[in-house]
Amino acid sequence: MINESARNPFGMRAGEQVLLVAPHPDDETIGPGGTAARLAAAGIGVHVLCVTVRSARMWGGHSDPHTRLTEFEAACKALGATSQTIAWVDETGELDITAKQRDLVNLIETHEECSLSSVRPDTLIIPAAGGYHQDHQAVFRAAFAAARIHGPGLKPTPRLVLGYRGVEDRWSADREPWWVHVDTSAHWADKEEALRAYGTQMRPGNQPRSLEHIQTIDAATGGSHCWEYGESFVPYRMSW
Repeated sequence: MINESARNPFGMRAGEQVLLVAPHPDDETIGPGGTAARLAAAGIGVHVLCVTVRSARMWGGHSDPHTRLTEFEAACKALGATSQTIAWVDETGELDITAKQRDLVNLIETHEECSLSSVRPDTLIIPAAGGYHQDHQAVFRAAFAAARIHGPGLKPTPRLVLGYRGVEDRWSADREPWWVHVDTSAHWADKEEALRAYGTQMRPGNQPRSLEHIQTIDAATGGSHCWEYGESFVPYRMSW
């Protein structure tokens, strides 16, 4: 008899929990969205902690926190997330999370809705260390610190810690080991629906944030493993 957990990403079982940490709304979809949808479809709880959304000018538009909150909720629904929250909503655009490292660690450890303490996840999925966005780097460092090993009865210690890559991070080679791969072919439609929910963040044409570009990346990742679509992760900790 085949163990059903062997069919699920990372050997997870129905009823186990994942905490997915996103610096901003859409990071949870662009990088690991297909994997999140596959886990959720297998009966695994997927909890999304988005660190911040701010009012700010962007290349190609403007970030309105209320619009992006609506987009985030629609995207998480498309992925089948169990719960989701945006921790820090910055109406003024003045919040600099790179200067709040201790607060970031505390947030990931103890947020009342989505955190290590509230979710007690078996798997923690975080931005990869090689990301070039300063906020992604800050969130990686905080999440990596929060995931440090503790003894039984203390702070929860996920047995799996994996890093995902943002679409803009792919312009240059890096030395991180992208050795964990997930077949997301059956869940590309879920990821596409979630991406389309981010109307203010997607870009037209041949740009990194276009739907076509992200689809091409996932197809290339999957094609290298004889799948239609796939996503890759950096393994920071895999323990049983």
